[in-house]
Amino acid sequence: MENSALAASAGLISIAFCLLTYDRWLRRRAPHDLAWSIAMALFALGAGALWWAESRGWSIMSFRIFFLCGAVLNVPWLGLGTVYLLFGQRIGHSVRTILILLSGVAMGVVLTAPTKYAVNPDNFPTAKELFGIGPRLFAALGSALPALVIIGGALWSAFRIVRHRVPAATTSARRAAIHPKQLAAGNLLIALGAIVLSASGTIAGRLGKDRAFAITLLVGVSILFGGFIVASNAVAVRRERLRLLTESSVVTQSLQ
Repeated sequence: MENSALAASAGLISIAFCLLTYDRWLRRRAPHDLAWSIAMALFALGAGALWWAESRGWSIMSFRIFFLCGAVLNVPWLGLGTVYLLFGQRIGHSVRTILILLSGVAMGVVLTAPTKYAVNPDNFPTAKELFGIGPRLFAALGSALPALVIIGGALWSAFRIVRHRVPAATTSARRAAIHPKQLAAGNLLIALGAIVLSASGTIAGRLGKDRAFAITLLVGVSILFGGFIVASNAVAVRRERLRLLTESSVVTQSLQ
């Protein structure tokens, strides 16, 4: 019951995160917001599959969905948001095209891969024991490299902000360092959240595989959400100041 409660909590936070970033995308049409929305929807699906399995028992389909959304696809789409912020839309769109193609192939491989044995409803399956090399290869590629992009990009951006430099790698992705300390703190939280999400294998030996995934999913998504809120509030504070300054300037000019 505890594992299902943890998974349900992670799913609810992921849904809230997804709705917030999707609302921002509808208002601003910034591509990194859409990438994060897709990533959070995948997190929610993965958490939902984990909740269902812990509540009703594991099946091959619940594990396929959990593995696909929670171990293969979600982190790459989250990393795509970092690519957009660091390198701009031209490179981001190219990476997105490749990611869409790879996501389609990964879905086909994971959802149709033959299994080595029948799933025990009471035991958490492992991809190493259940699948061949194909799904596991996609999981390795989908977790390692994108996680490095997210963690490295967030740390690099925080360092640039603290140094009063633009937190982007190219002029096409130029972003102003707004409210530097708060924005840097948000980036550090995002890096920490990505580290936590990648730590499930490390703590699985102490807590058990299902408990490790449930805890790291809940804690990692919560930290990512916190980092997003902190960074977004820094931007919102600055925008509100600019709005007030603009209104004040208009009033001053009208009085002159």
